[in-house]
Amino acid sequence: MPKILIPVADGNEDIETIAIYDILSRTEAELALASIMPSRRITTLRNLVIEAPCSIEDCLDSTWDLIALPGGKEGAEQMHNSAPLIKLIREQLESGRWLGAICTAPVIVLGRQGLITNFKATCYKTFRSELSQYVKETSDQRVVVDRNLVTSQSPGTSIEFAFELVTCLFGKDLSKEIAQTVNVYLPPE
Repeated sequence: MPKILIPVADGNEDIETIAIYDILSRTEAELALASIMPSRRITTLRNLVIEAPCSIEDCLDSTWDLIALPGGKEGAEQMHNSAPLIKLIREQLESGRWLGAICTAPVIVLGRQGLITNFKATCYKTFRSELSQYVKETSDQRVVVDRNLVTSQSPGTSIEFAFELVTCLFGKDLSKEIAQTVNVYLPPE
C-alpha cells in the first residue's frame, strides 16, 4: 500500500490542505497528516483548527511514495524552517519518489532551499518572478509535472493538483473513478 505524507503548519491555505487530503484519502494509500508545529493542533490561514494525528518527527523513519505540500505564505514559511521536513523533502527528490507542492510552497519551501534548480515548475502568480530565480523553467500552466515533481498554482487549482497526484501515483483510471464519485470534471487528455 502506498504511503503519503501531507505535512501541515499554522497558516496553510485551507482549500489546498483539505483538497489534497480529501482526494488522496479516496485512494488505497496510507495517509499521514503530520504537524510540523510544536503542537499537533494547527490553525489554517482562515482559522480552521485541525488536529493532526501525528507530528513530522513521527514520520522521519518512513519511506513515502508521495509527499504533498499545501501552500499559504505563512504555512510555507513554517515548512521552509522545518529541518525535519526539509530532510524528508531532500531525500524524496533525490530518490525519485513523488513530491507535490502548490501555491507558495514551490517557491518558499522548495525554491528558497535550492531543491528544484533543475526542474520546470509553477506557483502562485505573485511569486512566479521569484520562482524563476530558483528553477530551470517556470510555467503558467495550472498544474505542472516534471519528472517526480508536481507543482500547482493556487487554491483554485487545488482539486486539479490533487487529481494529478492520484494520477501520478495510481494512474489515470483511478483518477477518473474518483472524479466520477465526487462529480468533478477532469479535462480530456
